[in-house]
Amino acid sequence: MITSMTGFSSSEFIDGDININCEIKSINHRFLDITIKSHDLPSDVDIFIRETLSKRVKRGSVDVRFRITQPQQTSYKINDESLQNLLNLVASHDDLRSQELSFGDVKDVPGIINSIHKSVVDKKNIKDTFKKAFSDFLASKEEEGAKIQKVFISKIKKIKNNNHSISVKSQSTIAKRNIKFKKKIKDHISNIDKDRLEQEVSLLLLKHDVAEEQERITFHLSSLEKELKTKMSKGKKIDFILQELFRETSTLSVKLDDPSQKSKALNMKLLVEEMREQAQNAE
Repeated sequence: MITSMTGFSSSEFIDGDININCEIKSINHRFLDITIKSHDLPSDVDIFIRETLSKRVKRGSVDVRFRITQPQQTSYKINDESLQNLLNLVASHDDLRSQELSFGDVKDVPGIINSIHKSVVDKKNIKDTFKKAFSDFLASKEEEGAKIQKVFISKIKKIKNNNHSISVKSQSTIAKRNIKFKKKIKDHISNIDKDRLEQEVSLLLLKHDVAEEQERITFHLSSLEKELKTKMSKGKKIDFILQELFRETSTLSVKLDDPSQKSKALNMKLLVEEMREQAQNAE
């Protein structure tokens, strides 16, 4: 079964003033590339997301975005050591010794008062929001993959029909070509023995024999169908099979000289090229 590299989903969690929104989208890429964008994501949650994605997604550029809204919960702490250093400094100067320092005097001095912003969002809620979005994301990739698979099956059937049609007609074409070549050779060479004639004709017929190409085309189509039926088809393997299939259909179209047969072969080549374009989306 083909899975597309492209997919999109989003999920949202709302609880009072807390809002968690997760959006996942992916595009084609040769390898797996994961980008997570959020300023409020704990490192262990980041690792959880990357590990979860890596287990189920093999290729594609995956972009995960979080937007987290929560009430501010800030606490303050005085750095006793820094404050004591400041008081000692003041006490050591005659001009400052008589001054009494207030909170307003020291609050803006760097290092004296530290503010700590604490998140009130539960990590479990972040993970659950991601997991819901991820489930929908996988479903969207499978849905797009099913569309690609449907296109593949249709084109494979057309290629098979064209290949069979060429195969059926090629037998009669070879017989006609045999007679045609013998006549041409006799017309140009008056003194030629029978064995030499058969040899020359056989060489000419061999140049136009497409049985080997058709056999390989059948094999590659069978390999492609087998790969499409696996639980998770591999995009790279599909692309490799299609490269080989394209090479054989190209050779077939060159060898055929009958206009109607050549047209069928060129159509096969076009169908393979269209599948190669679709395969760029396969994971």
